[in-house]
Amino acid sequence: MNSPDNPSPTSQPPSPANQKAKASNRRSLLAAATACGLTSPARAVSASTGPSHQEDSKRLENPIVRENRQSGTLDWKIDKIQIEPTSKYRSPWIEGYASHASIRAGETLQIMISTSAPTKVQVDLFRLGYYAGLGGRRVGTYRDLPCKPQPLPSVGENRLMFCDWAPALEFAIPESWTSGVYLAKLTEGIEGLQSYVIFIVRDERRSDLTFQCSDHTWQAYNRWPSQYSLYDDGDNVWHWGNASRVSFSRPYGKYCQILDAPLSLGSGEFFLWEFPFAFWLEEQGYDVQYVSNTDTHRDPETAQRSRGFLSVGHDEYWTIEMFRHVQAAVESGTSVGFFSGNAVCGRVEWDEPTRSFRRTGVFGPPGGTREFHQMSDLKHERPYANELIGAHSTGPVTGGADWVCSAPQHWIYAGTGMQLGDRIPGLIGWEYHGDPAPIPGLEIVATGPTQSAPGVLNGGTYTATMYPGPKGNFVFNASTCWWADGLSAPPGYQSPSVYTSPKGVDHRVQKITRNILDRMIRPT
Repeated sequence: MNSPDNPSPTSQPPSPANQKAKASNRRSLLAAATACGLTSPARAVSASTGPSHQEDSKRLENPIVRENRQSGTLDWKIDKIQIEPTSKYRSPWIEGYASHASIRAGETLQIMISTSAPTKVQVDLFRLGYYAGLGGRRVGTYRDLPCKPQPLPSVGENRLMFCDWAPALEFAIPESWTSGVYLAKLTEGIEGLQSYVIFIVRDERRSDLTFQCSDHTWQAYNRWPSQYSLYDDGDNVWHWGNASRVSFSRPYGKYCQILDAPLSLGSGEFFLWEFPFAFWLEEQGYDVQYVSNTDTHRDPETAQRSRGFLSVGHDEYWTIEMFRHVQAAVESGTSVGFFSGNAVCGRVEWDEPTRSFRRTGVFGPPGGTREFHQMSDLKHERPYANELIGAHSTGPVTGGADWVCSAPQHWIYAGTGMQLGDRIPGLIGWEYHGDPAPIPGLEIVATGPTQSAPGVLNGGTYTATMYPGPKGNFVFNASTCWWADGLSAPPGYQSPSVYTSPKGVDHRVQKITRNILDRMIRPT
């Protein structure tokens, strides 16, 4: 069977007419690709590395540092978007999706594009990173690609929206492309409207750190074309049962929660909760590679290729395979950092031919998400998330708080100056972890009550935790979706505000993170 992020062209047989159209289109787009080629790197620009790493010759020569010496640009940002009012999330004038959530060098990527009328489309390709603070590097451009409207899919079983569009662009990922998060910026030729297609380039080298993008969760909240997320059952827009299924074979609509985020059109939730972490990692010169949730699902080696494995942002939806693979990585000596909130909460099962998943259970005990009564019909059985993370989602699930130091003697606080009870305002939100597991050696490093509004407690308690692994490694849990807000503010970033308001870059968050990552890389 095909892996969920690497389907073969025959995994969903197209209709004869569509197959003929695709073959003709493929010949033309391959010719266009040959004519256009990829842009060559421009003049090199040195990226900043943190002072604590300047003496580390290995780090100064790793692939991420070499990548960030190349010229950056702000051209990766979309600045002219339009949302269809009736759908609330969709831009039918220009939209698309990729054939792979994650892909390796040498493999062929297809980009499917639909426009509201026949027109020529420009596709600019960018890798996201630090690049002297500009946030992206242009790696290719394809011009004058002929595009036209492509059909909305019929609604499938469990409200599945599975697009079977002809590709507008097809190319092999160059060997020179460094692992990272990549954007195809689409610009249509009628009004110049724009949107994104997002994909991840992975590799299988050994590295210090692996950054897992939370794209299962991006897709779970993707309402494209209108009210077809994992949460829409046809009657309710916030449904927590198993009535719906979502596929990667469709565009990402504009993000639907917390804040108005124009850069989310076609890019899931990456810019909201994850980009500030990746931007800071690459500024600091860490040796990091990037993977999709689907990589952790399909390949048991994914979480073991690095000394440290990172879950970032809003990493809610996991398969049991992901859980077991990361659990095995901890047993083998890999350290794990859950710089995330609501992580490993919803249990999902994959259908590989349709690149889709459906919610089937909860990684927690009955009552662990007690206010969502619809979840009572789902399986609540071991393994529980807190047995891996150290704590997990528990009622009332949503809320915010200050990060309150409860273990100032712990090594994560070294160099921060933090004392017992010191606070980092608003850092916990909008979902968190509590109910710590009885793991030997587990320590609660920050804790406090959560609130539904400033000064209004909602009955929750968050716990940030640390526990030792079997081989000198460890598992850290930050207990918040918003940890990255304290690390950096890259171009286009919008700080969230609901329940509480994090205050942006904080040297204490940076130092705690550096302490944790450095010990992952060089355990004592």
